[in-house]
Amino acid sequence: MAFPGRLSAFPRQNKRIASLCPCGVPPVLDPSGSMTMAPAWLSVSRALSLDRAPTSCFRPEQPARPVVPAVLRRPGTVVVVSVAAARRRRPVVAAAAAATTAPAASGEERGKPSFVEEMRAVAMRLHSRDQSMHGEKEVPLEPPVATWDPTVEGFLRFLVDNKLVFETLEAIVGRAAVPWYAEFRNTGLERSEALEKDLEWFRQQGHTITEPSAAGIAYASFLEELSEKEPPAFTTHFYNFYFGHSAGGVIIGKKIAEKINLHKELEFYQWEGNLSQLQQNVRDKLNQVACGWSREERDRCLDEMEKSFICSVDLRRHMFT
Repeated sequence: MAFPGRLSAFPRQNKRIASLCPCGVPPVLDPSGSMTMAPAWLSVSRALSLDRAPTSCFRPEQPARPVVPAVLRRPGTVVVVSVAAARRRRPVVAAAAAATTAPAASGEERGKPSFVEEMRAVAMRLHSRDQSMHGEKEVPLEPPVATWDPTVEGFLRFLVDNKLVFETLEAIVGRAAVPWYAEFRNTGLERSEALEKDLEWFRQQGHTITEPSAAGIAYASFLEELSEKEPPAFTTHFYNFYFGHSAGGVIIGKKIAEKINLHKELEFYQWEGNLSQLQQNVRDKLNQVACGWSREERDRCLDEMEKSFICSVDLRRHMFT
């Protein structure tokens, strides 16, 4: 028998269709969530007609239907319910599963900048407009490198002072008087050993290696004191000294080498491994540490940025004064 295109107009045919389903139970979802295969006796023409039929055509006239269990699987939860309940409750179960497994959105996931990004933004504003598009300083803290007239002796004093400061930073995180300082041991950014090799090379070339200058000694002493009294402020100097050297410091070093006719690539400007990855590892650790700080502690760290810039510039004065 061929069914008309619209079954809702033929109630007797509707009953006939319902009687085709075994036990009066309409097709149900299997445990995987897909529809069971149509019976072999259902012809193509009947299937097409059934597909166009309204939902009411599939409701049996029996007062009750068997309860067939179904399993709803979602990440993080397994719920066993009846087919009817599954149809009614599926949105609720899915929502509950999502709430159970979804991690809480962090500040960065919600679009907030990380603390290191806050630090970098403050650092960029401390440049002049000629040095950075985000610079806000009318007058730069130091003259452009192109105007410098360095000497080998001045460059050596710069290297000696840097070696003292890097040794001090490494010693502070090595002792870890503040427990989380230990997070910054062996980052791969350490420079004291590289500077020792470079100074030894200059010594072998016949140059005299002097003692640290007053500026280098003063900065190292300041860092020792600050690391004990104000850890967040110390972190600013740690960040600026390491990242300032591995970014702008490399550019300055190349230009100085050209000016003094130094035909050697110094260890000071080379790192083992991928520098970008080493930097990112330290950024991640800084962000983790800052998560435990109050807003006041974070602001104290940011407020120290200009002081750290000035201290770094003082060590470079050997090359432009």
